[in-house]
Amino acid sequence: MQSNTKGRKKIDINDYMVYIIFATVLAIFAVWLGGTFFSMSNILNITRQAGATAVMAVGMVFVIGLGHIDLSIGSVVALSAMIIAMILRTTNNIFLALTAGLALGAVVGAFNGFAVVKLKMPAFLVTLGVSSVIRGIAMWTTNTKAVPIVNKTFNHWFGAGNVGVVPVLLLWTILALVLGYFVLEWTPFGKRTMATGGNYMASKYSGVKVELITFQVFIIMGVISALAGALYAGRMQTARWSYGDGVEMDVIAAVVLGGTSMAGGNGSIVGAVVGALLINMINNGLVIGGFNTAQQIIMKGIIIILAVALGSVKTKKRA
Repeated sequence: MQSNTKGRKKIDINDYMVYIIFATVLAIFAVWLGGTFFSMSNILNITRQAGATAVMAVGMVFVIGLGHIDLSIGSVVALSAMIIAMILRTTNNIFLALTAGLALGAVVGAFNGFAVVKLKMPAFLVTLGVSSVIRGIAMWTTNTKAVPIVNKTFNHWFGAGNVGVVPVLLLWTILALVLGYFVLEWTPFGKRTMATGGNYMASKYSGVKVELITFQVFIIMGVISALAGALYAGRMQTARWSYGDGVEMDVIAAVVLGGTSMAGGNGSIVGAVVGALLINMINNGLVIGGFNTAQQIIMKGIIIILAVALGSVKTKKRA
């Protein structure tokens, strides 16, 4: 007698781990913090806090799914925010400011991609070095001084505003999720990116332009990071060299918790966005619960370790 389970796809609980953790954390906060945490104002505040991280997480799905990593995103956030703020202060031209900021991200991404593809440098090391250079330039540009942004239109649509009761940053998150999901699941680019991450040589011999895809993914990540810089600046209505400091760890943890393997070859846009919301929800809950900065840093470290552990489990199961 044949088993009626033959041919069915086996369910891997690791694919749903981020949702399980999300529900568990919600339950814990419900018991511990009650109505203070679940107030509408606080829930909307979490979506604001997670906005830029979630947008970058969508881009990082493609980078990690490709089998690489980008540690320069936090510094690109800072420098793009500074450039946007300075151009707005001088010209008050939103289009010009955004174009310059996004162009910076594209240039940094192109350099990262060139170093990885043509110079055969490990992405981890080259983006770590680029991160230091870009952060230093952001500090040097204004001698570590903040640059205020008084353009109300920019501040409204890039972070501080609402459409009705819905934060603009939540709308940016939804837009990134929809576009990222479409590209990953329904376009040749998304499928070839994951195929390249899963088996580089097989994809190359199959006619996939693996070097071009790698180059393009790093450029896209740079542009998305620059957009996140605009979202940081708009939300805070100012630009600072310290923006994005350490955010790469949050983004990577969100992506891996969301189901993307560090070894490459697969990715989950929805999981990455949920992971970003989870990390910011935990940070928010810890603040409300009275945890100090040191304790919050410890918890963030635990989250990163958990993300790496889950990624390792997924990689071993695929092997």
